[in-house]
Amino acid sequence: MRFLPALTRVAALGAAAVLAATALTACGANSGATSEAANPYGLLQAGVLRAGTLTDAPPNVYLKDGKFTGFDNDLLSAVAAKVGLKVEFVGTDFSALLSQVNNHKFDVGSSSITITEARKKTVDFGNGYDFGYFGLDVPAGSSITSFDQLAGKRVVVVQGTVQDDYATRENLNPVRVPDYNGAINQLKAGTADAWIAPAEIGDKSAADSNGKIKVAAKQLSPAPTAYAFAKGNDKLREALNKGLDEVIADGTWSKLQAQYYPGRPIPADFKPGSGAVAVPSPSAAS
Repeated sequence: MRFLPALTRVAALGAAAVLAATALTACGANSGATSEAANPYGLLQAGVLRAGTLTDAPPNVYLKDGKFTGFDNDLLSAVAAKVGLKVEFVGTDFSALLSQVNNHKFDVGSSSITITEARKKTVDFGNGYDFGYFGLDVPAGSSITSFDQLAGKRVVVVQGTVQDDYATRENLNPVRVPDYNGAINQLKAGTADAWIAPAEIGDKSAADSNGKIKVAAKQLSPAPTAYAFAKGNDKLREALNKGLDEVIADGTWSKLQAQYYPGRPIPADFKPGSGAVAVPSPSAAS
């Protein structure tokens, strides 16, 4: 009989341990639920969309007075605001951008990224928000006037871009550089015969070259551009797709088109976003 108090104490301690474990489990479950509610899109920092972008590709993506801007980045800021997110832009090289997005260094990639089947193996894409042209920039005085004159020429491209894909597919044996400044410098120095560029970037580079570079030709790119997401990050991708449709409907997309690409014709068959919302003209949106 004298062992009963000891046994009672052991039983009580055991019950307390079970209750404590149950409480900890419950707390853990609640913590997980709270965490998911505070950060439903699985962002690197709750409430902040960390975007990988470039610093040297105006008018699409670039730095101005220390601030990331350009059509793509201004549009992303407007889209993110519809979802209640702020954007933190970080500069990187295009050749590394997609792998950095899929490895969760960035929540999203913003850099006029053309959708291709090869790139779909690395990242998921949102709905297309822009179209693009290839531009052919050459040194002033060059006799090159079209893309079909590039065989045997020293053609420079930015590594990993859709222009790189085009030059490789056309067997041009391109010279690859890490960024747009590298391509521009090769043209100015006369170490390249031509640069295949995004047309808007090529236009701006030629205009800023003090007559050293000219635009020889343009042709429509075969696919739209879109923001890139890590594989399987469907909640974030779908949320920003919805936000994109909202900024198309409220006229923001049209205003930014007019601001950054004045006079650029929009192909008749191009429908930004889901294609389910009407696109107001810049004048109607103002």
